[in-house]
Amino acid sequence: MNAPANEPELLCRIEDGIAILTLNRPAVRNALSFSLMDSLLEAIERLGKDPAARVFVIAGNGPAFCAGHDLRELRAMPGDDRCERLFDRCVALMLAITHCPKPVIAQVHGVATAAGCQLVLTCDLAVADSGARFATPGVDIGLFCSTPMVALTRSVSRKPAMEMLLTGDMVDAEEARRIGLINRVVAPEALEAEVTKLARHIAGKSPRILAMGKEAFYRHTELGLEEVYRHAASVMVRNMMEADAAEGIDAFLEKRKPEWQGS
Repeated sequence: MNAPANEPELLCRIEDGIAILTLNRPAVRNALSFSLMDSLLEAIERLGKDPAARVFVIAGNGPAFCAGHDLRELRAMPGDDRCERLFDRCVALMLAITHCPKPVIAQVHGVATAAGCQLVLTCDLAVADSGARFATPGVDIGLFCSTPMVALTRSVSRKPAMEMLLTGDMVDAEEARRIGLINRVVAPEALEAEVTKLARHIAGKSPRILAMGKEAFYRHTELGLEEVYRHAASVMVRNMMEADAAEGIDAFLEKRKPEWQGS
């Protein structure tokens, strides 16, 4: 039920500025146990401060990306506070991804259901292979997907979101792309290469400017229109004062590749 012998539940490596975090509980379709969520949260917070990691990729080993919370573990836990502790941990993980200064890309194959679908939606970008499927099926077991709903309703318009939540039905990759749940759909054999290409492209941008822009993007979802414009204007002023902004403009005008200062 756990990771293969002698292997951790989360595999981490950095290649060419890309931090690849691989969920490694294939026997249970990478269900989010407490320990896996802890490992993922720790890795995101630690590598978010590491200048060697410029972009994150979250992937999964085995036949699925992530089947949601480990309900068997949850039911076996003693104490009335088990549900509260589980969802507190999940909220902390999702907020860590949102607040991480580095862009986070989900590399999705197989199924991404319930909290697994929430994980995909919480990532900044998502690329899936053509066989991937998505669902918020809590309603089928008497457990409405209220926490996945938070991420779902911030990515997908109301009618498709409500249909997923009320029916629990699977959505295929092309439909997921159409409704805004994911960004791209590729052939299964091209998935890793497509994600790597996208991650490397983003990793070539200024880390400081990416962090500034990502923070502003998510802050704007919580503000009213006038507040958004005022905040956006202040961000643009700070951005223009950055050395990387001057370097980027000069490089464009001089038709050369910019040399970013780093994080």
